[in-house]
Amino acid sequence: MKVGLLTREYPPDVYGGAGVHAEFLARELRGLVDLSVHSWSTSDTDTGDEVADKASGLVRHRTAAGLDGANNALRTLSVDLSIAAAVTGVDLVHSHTWYANMAGHLAKLLHGVPHVMTAHSLEPLRPWKAEQLGGGYAVSCWAERTAVEAADAVIAVSHGMRADVLACYPRVDPGRVHVVHNGIDTALYRPDPGTDVVERLGIDPARPFVLFVGRITRQKGVPHLVRAAREFAPGTQVVLCAGSPDTPELDAEFRSLVGELRERRDGVVWIPQMLPRPDVVQLLTHAAVFVCPSVYEPLGIVNLEAMACGTAVVASAVGGIPEVVEHGRTGLLVPYEEADPRGFEAALAAAVNEVVTDGARARAMGEAGRRRAVTEFGWDAVARRTVEVYASVLE
Repeated sequence: MKVGLLTREYPPDVYGGAGVHAEFLARELRGLVDLSVHSWSTSDTDTGDEVADKASGLVRHRTAAGLDGANNALRTLSVDLSIAAAVTGVDLVHSHTWYANMAGHLAKLLHGVPHVMTAHSLEPLRPWKAEQLGGGYAVSCWAERTAVEAADAVIAVSHGMRADVLACYPRVDPGRVHVVHNGIDTALYRPDPGTDVVERLGIDPARPFVLFVGRITRQKGVPHLVRAAREFAPGTQVVLCAGSPDTPELDAEFRSLVGELRERRDGVVWIPQMLPRPDVVQLLTHAAVFVCPSVYEPLGIVNLEAMACGTAVVASAVGGIPEVVEHGRTGLLVPYEEADPRGFEAALAAAVNEVVTDGARARAMGEAGRRRAVTEFGWDAVARRTVEVYASVLE
């Protein structure tokens, strides 16, 4: 079976959960199918419309030069055209996120092959993206809808995500929507006893710290966390691995909130740059609690990463998060209501304090989370279930 995997993110250009998924899924799929990967190129040293690495089966595609400065949605479609033209000779294409969905749809039409798409998020449920894309948000919504409704199969990364797909796109046959959870490499994400990274980043290893890892977006809810941190137990450090703000306005808001928090308490560490994976693993290991305050999250790989490192999780009870974080066993879930942001922030602070002030319970949650990650979310199982979906559309 020859499969073309289509994705915006691929190493070394991985900045979110969809990119992590594509990276590890591709690694496992290579032992099961004849795989080629088509991704975006973001390197200034790449020239031409596409850059191929035949040894690894990877082809990177650039945006059309004539669209420099154009709306990002149009630049995305130019990459999709390049990918669709290049995926000749495959039996099936599998796209990830709206950035690559149209490439998959066009490849289906052009080459007469099935199109499988994985829904990592849905554009209609992220209206704040209009701040980032402007009119391009209407284009991204159109591209996603067109691809979803025509896809031979849709893979949802959680049961919550499956429900969202069917609610947003009622024309989709429920029989074509399959659930395959995200996975985690528990050999890479495992407890790291070292503290050199913690100390180098200015974090006191003798004091408990609350950790956030994610982009500065409306979706990730990090402003809610920073406001909630005003009420964290005394002596608790706050470590924010947060970068890539969606808009200048959101960047300014976040900077202001962090500045205000630093006036109220010490031990506030903001790390805006993307850290190497080993550094993140050490931070996850030594955090008293990992916090995921997302207002929308189809699954949340980062919660699995924290659990695999043996750390308790406090997370919002949205989307697929409750399918990963077991309330009271591997962490605590906090209900989120858009109409009551301050209530959410107060409940978030209370949940964090409940874990931080009870070290024995936090350790027990971390140990349970590690066991759950190892036994239920391996990438090998994810790949096998994905190939089963491929087989179903090729029958």
